[in-house]
Amino acid sequence: MIKVKTFTNELKIFHAINELNQLDQKVNDFIKENRIKKVVSVSDSCTTDNSGASIGLIRVLAYEEGLKQKRK
Repeated sequence: MIKVKTFTNELKIFHAINELNQLDQKVNDFIKENRIKKVVSVSDSCTTDNSGASIGLIRVLAYEEGLKQKRK
């Protein structure tokens, strides 16, 4: 079954690389914690304010849900 998860992060001037690294870490942690074996797609989109300046980032992860293993 294909599932979708959305992650968001605020962007601040002169701190974008740190925020992108934090967003990458959130996604990587999600993949690891949920034992995701197959990522179908990853897509980024910026959000803007009234002046057109980028103020946030939305990352969408589409992945294939695997069978959960039974714990003994």
